[in-house]
Amino acid sequence: MLFYSFFKTQVGQQVTVELKNDLAIQGTLESVDQFLNFKLKDIRVVDEARYPHMLSVKNCFIRGSVVRYVQLSPPTVDTALLQDAARREAQSTQQMQQGKPAAAAA
Repeated sequence: MLFYSFFKTQVGQQVTVELKNDLAIQGTLESVDQFLNFKLKDIRVVDEARYPHMLSVKNCFIRGSVVRYVQLSPPTVDTALLQDAARREAQSTQQMQQGKPAAAAA
């Protein structure tokens, strides 16, 4: 849920999504769902010479399972908030794991 919440804060920002097949697409993040599927608008392909068939595409939906990387512009990322959220999620996961064996034994 951490990354889903984080990407929801990036809606409206410019992102570059690199797919597992080496296709990199730049565009404005329109939406993201819990499966980390991305919807981009006003897209352009980074390597247009390699993917000329993508020149006419302006909007796209990217399935989360084919994403390799998502590049964001540094000014749009609040790293302190992201670190704090990651720390809280790690603590809650650790507490749940410690509580499971006791609950299973009872």
